[in-house]
Amino acid sequence: MVRANNLNTIAYAPGLVPTDAADMQRFFSSELQKIASSMAAISLGHLDKTAVAPVKPRDGDIRYADGINWNPGSGVGVYYYKGATSAWVFLG
Repeated sequence: MVRANNLNTIAYAPGLVPTDAADMQRFFSSELQKIASSMAAISLGHLDKTAVAPVKPRDGDIRYADGINWNPGSGVGVYYYKGATSAWVFLG
């Protein structure tokens, strides 16, 4: 889950919707901030380290492999998926 003003992760997980209508304004404000933080991280080019290979990679996917739990070939680093060869290509 993304915390407000935190660019350490780009994943967004919605919070639980409050049952009390009086809490809705605070809830929506918080959710919009989490979405904005996720979008800011993406627009700045941030990639979270990935410890597991994607189940269904698509041509052009980009991941930052942790090199330990998931090592696509050259250890820790950024890789892109080349669908034509079904291979992860090390970028650095």
